[in-house]
Amino acid sequence: MVNRVRELREAHGLSQAALAEAVGVTRQTIISLERGGYVPSLLLAMSLAERFGMAVEDVFAKEEDAL
Repeated sequence: MVNRVRELREAHGLSQAALAEAVGVTRQTIISLERGGYVPSLLLAMSLAERFGMAVEDVFAKEEDAL
């Protein structure tokens, strides 16, 4: 799975800690997501997409369907 979390977080001027707080996870979770080492739950993926004002599939994709 690939994602645009880092790109979108930076575009919105958010720190990892601020994004983590906004979606109810730890900063370590955001770090793992950005590095590609963590596949989020559906609820977390939806929360992140909502925070960025986007659809889930605009934030996350299967590697073969890379963004």
